[in-house]
Amino acid sequence: MPTPTMNTKFIDELNARIVSFLQQTPVAEVGQNLKVLLASSLSKLDLVSREEFDVQTQVLARTREKLASLEARMAELERPAAPD
Repeated sequence: MPTPTMNTKFIDELNARIVSFLQQTPVAEVGQNLKVLLASSLSKLDLVSREEFDVQTQVLARTREKLASLEARMAELERPAAPD
């Protein structure tokens, strides 16, 4: 699901570079609408925010730790009991 808070700094920098290039060409007037076009195109991509990515990375790390713990516990429970 696209995030409503896109990285506007990235979009602004990309727009500035493209506009700068286009000002040196006969299609300079295209630059006026380029930022809107870029933001619209990028918002259609299935992207997540950096914050959401970092949160999911932490969740995955905790899940892996829990899985490793459960696997170790299962291995111990499946071990035959030592004869008395």
